[in-house]
Amino acid sequence: MDNIVRVLDKSLLFTLGALRLFLHQIILIMKIEWKGVMPAVTTKFTADDSLDLDMFKVNIQAQLEAGVHGIVLGGTLGEASTLSDSEKRILTKETVAFVDNKVPVLINIAEQSTKGAIDAARKAKEDGASGLMMLPPMRYNASDRETVEYFKAVANSTSLPIMVYNNPVDYKIEVTLDMFEELLKCPNIEAVKESTRDISNITRIKNRFGDRLNIMTGVDTLALESLLMGADGWIAGLVCAFPAETVAIYELQKAGRIKEAIEIYRWFLPLLELDINAKLVQNIKLAEVYTKIGTENVREPRLPLHGEEREGVIKIIEDGLKTRPILPDYKNL
Repeated sequence: MDNIVRVLDKSLLFTLGALRLFLHQIILIMKIEWKGVMPAVTTKFTADDSLDLDMFKVNIQAQLEAGVHGIVLGGTLGEASTLSDSEKRILTKETVAFVDNKVPVLINIAEQSTKGAIDAARKAKEDGASGLMMLPPMRYNASDRETVEYFKAVANSTSLPIMVYNNPVDYKIEVTLDMFEELLKCPNIEAVKESTRDISNITRIKNRFGDRLNIMTGVDTLALESLLMGADGWIAGLVCAFPAETVAIYELQKAGRIKEAIEIYRWFLPLLELDINAKLVQNIKLAEVYTKIGTENVREPRLPLHGEEREGVIKIIEDGLKTRPILPDYKNL
């Protein structure tokens, strides 16, 4: 009888453990709030081109201390196109463990095939990601119908919430409002990273979809303007080097302290312009070096900046640091 009781106890413990894990995953999926500042973090490499997880965690810790609201992995700034599948999984698992449920962790999906994107979504969930950022199909210039079916196929394959990355300037495919009308039939397509460079698109989205589609602005140099026009949050780039200033702008404008937000934003603009450049990865990694939360190592074919180009970026960074503003207590507004 004692043996039977022990077996039942173990079985019950296993069942309760599995139930806790299941409920934990549900909570993670449900708790994403599409608001605030979410850094599209850079991927740190060592001099021998392997993942530099130690420096990566230094940067993530700085982001958490500044009060960011989420972490986005494997975007353009994360040099996703150069990462192996195993490296993406390592980054996801390590970040999820390191942030320890303080903020949601999203992984970007930028795949060439629907099958590959579905597989990436499956791995993301297995690795503990809270949600997905998704680009349209890569390389192939998909039609509107093909793009919609691509997003829907992935959305229908996973329970993870999805933010569609709409950046026709860099990726040549625009997700139009008519396309979103169809996409929003999928309940887990919840947000858009709005990078069309057209601020009036925020008003169009709000007029058409109300609060059904959350808007995260994705262009650093239009961030404050977008937030004031109704964007819910900011997927940021220069936050990688200047996390406190970025979060301060968001929190100040949210609290109605617009003049203070504008003052910081005006100081920040020359630095933010480093994000709208073909060398944005190199620019921002160089800025991270100057703020002591990153390294300059990039993965080839990218190379570190050199010559006059490098000197020009250094001047922008140094000028910014010389006049770096004293921030208000933005965490307690």
